[in-house]
Amino acid sequence: MKKTIEETKGYIGMWVTADGHIRQELLPGNRYDEARGSRLSAYQGAYKVSGNEIFYRDDTGFTADGTFVDENTLHHGGYIFYKEVKDEKQ
Repeated sequence: MKKTIEETKGYIGMWVTADGHIRQELLPGNRYDEARGSRLSAYQGAYKVSGNEIFYRDDTGFTADGTFVDENTLHHGGYIFYKEVKDEKQ
């Protein structure tokens, strides 16, 4: 049986829209930091992963959710995010 992203913790890291406009970092302590365009830390808050679903609550109380389609693709808020892979050679 294939493990969920919750089990693998594969969600931790940077998630980016194809155009790079939105960058959402899911931190290990169940916090996130989202940049929009030139606005660093535009939104911050907490998240919880359950199975392949993610639930957000920003620091103002706004809530949202999303779905991990696979280990490298997240659908959230009408956007598609892709897991940013760091080049190990740097």
